[in-house]
Amino acid sequence: MQYSQYTPIDPDFYDIIKTQTKKSRHLKVFFFYPNNEIGQGEVEYSGTLKEKEGEFIDLFGDEKIRLDRIITINGNPGPAFDEYDAYANACLSCQAGYDD
Repeated sequence: MQYSQYTPIDPDFYDIIKTQTKKSRHLKVFFFYPNNEIGQGEVEYSGTLKEKEGEFIDLFGDEKIRLDRIITINGNPGPAFDEYDAYANACLSCQAGYDD
């Protein structure tokens, strides 16, 4: 699967990762797959990988999560949280489901 273009992440997110990994190297991550399906996983953090497609965290050994597609990390909002929030609220409208 191919990811969309990489969106640089806020440098504060590196601080969130650093703070979380000081508590435990075990991270619970919710994220978007390249096809925009939501996934979750538990990661034993060993660092980030910089590749042509962006920066990643290893997941499940041979799978990896691109940093800009992380929704939450140990309950802390990640770079894709706003996208997820908009996705979750997409069915809401000003009319609350009522037609004119």
